[in-house]
Amino acid sequence: MRSASCSPTPRSTERRSDRVGTIAGVLEISTDAYEQMVALALEGYPLEVCGLIAGLPADGGGAGDVASVFYPCTNIAASARVYTIDPKDHLRAEIDADDRDFEINGVVHSHTHSEAYPSPTDVAAAPDPTWHYVIITLKREVPHARSYRIVDGEITEEPITIT
Repeated sequence: MRSASCSPTPRSTERRSDRVGTIAGVLEISTDAYEQMVALALEGYPLEVCGLIAGLPADGGGAGDVASVFYPCTNIAASARVYTIDPKDHLRAEIDADDRDFEINGVVHSHTHSEAYPSPTDVAAAPDPTWHYVIITLKREVPHARSYRIVDGEITEEPITIT
């Protein structure tokens, strides 16, 4: 059985290919949002799960670096290898975030059998270069999260802090 504890400690950037950048900034995730992400990943196993994160916009507008809330979304692909966020869930998250004066600033999904590193499919599907791409791996006994920025196919890892 998988443990309900989790490992938010960020690891330093690992050069996995020529397309991996250096650490850019820090993503701050609220404890509540982080616990919800990990719980959803464990509940959804063996399938990948997904959701959106949101927080106050950055100075000047756009996606900020704080994930205050997590919006669980249905993975309509119902797959252990890929995810597709249900458009109705995305709309629901957008409306709620707007009501709170938040911006959607990232996507979260689980990797059930591989490391928390963006797959070629993840990179190709990355919709917004300002978003944070959080991946929770369930490959190990304890879930582990990592966050990335994906811009023009270049992957840059960023540390996560739980606040």
